[in-house]
This record gives sequence, C-alpha cells and structure tokens, in this order.
Amino acid sequence: MKIISSASAKLPTEFGNFNVIAFSTEDKLNHAALVSGQAIGKSNVLVRIHSECLTGDVFHSMKCDCRKQLEAAVKKISKEGGIIVYLRQEGRGIGLYNKIRAYGLQEKGMDTVEANTKLGFDADERDYLIAADILRHLKVKSVRLMTNNPEKVSCLEKSGIKVEKRIPILTRSNRFNKKYLESKKKKLGHFMGA
Repeated sequence: MKIISSASAKLPTEFGNFNVIAFSTEDKLNHAALVSGQAIGKSNVLVRIHSECLTGDVFHSMKCDCRKQLEAAVKKISKEGGIIVYLRQEGRGIGLYNKIRAYGLQEKGMDTVEANTKLGFDADERDYLIAADILRHLKVKSVRLMTNNPEKVSCLEKSGIKVEKRIPILTRSNRFNKKYLESKKKKLGHFMGA
C-alpha cells in the first residue's frame, strides 16, 4: 500500500492535545494518526494500531471492546506521548454492511469467527502493512505496541519495525461481548489475560 499524501492539523481532545495526520492511500481510504508529544522520528514509541469500529467507537456498542481499548490508548498516549494509528478497516476488514450481517448471524448463535466465514470471508481480513507504512512515514524506528492481537506484532516486525514490547489492553467483559472476547482469544489467538 502506498501513501499518496498527508495533511495535518492540531486536534484538542477531552484527553489532551494531539496532532492529527490524515493519509491518502492507494486503497482510497483515508487512514489517520494521532500524535502526542515528540513521537515522530523516535525509537521505542508508544503505539496503538486501532481499526475503525463505528458501532463501538461512535455508537458505544457493548458487543465489542473496541471503544474501551481506544479510550485506554488515547488516555495513556496523551499522558506519555506516542501515536495512535487509526485504520479504516471496519468489521475486521469486511466493512460496515457485512459486519452488520455478521451481527445478525451472531444473534442466531454463531461466534464472530463463524459469522465471518459463513459470509465468505476470512476470520480476520485486515492487513497491517498500511500501519507499518504510516509508522515509517513518521520515521518511527521501534515501538511499544498496545495490543492483544499477535498479528499486529508479527506484521510490524516483518515490515522492519521492531516491537520492543507488547503492552496488553485488558477490558472487562459484559453479557453482550463475553462470547466475542472468548472467540478472539480461542480462535484468533488474542492475548486476553488469564
């Protein structure tokens, strides 16, 4: 994936001040990076790679832990400095429409992985190469990665960005997301604590 251009501006948030950088890419999606402090061009940068989740991030759905993870990352990065790479990969890469179709299948008893495969997709369609490209564009040499997803670690390392440390983001389950979190742990290999 190639970054075509970028634009930046200051972005004050309820958690602190950031610089937001939007990236125009070959995939025609506009990905973003929120930067706090002096993270550009540094090593051992605190980073969160976050995939878009309209239902969780914006509508505060209780079916996932996306908003809780994003909020924890924004708070920590606003205090310590770092970068949030926000990728337009709704529904683990299947898009909003298909994500809602998958929700319907989950309401009939399937877990998140079974629903995606029933719809003809891989369990996780995301690719983190664009995140690596964004970090390289920002001249980040190595990261402390806030994630539970082993694929993010693997992709960054294969792309030449050293992951100094993986920092888990643990959230509490609820009756709406318990099965979802269990399937992420058992079927997708996510690190979800004990």
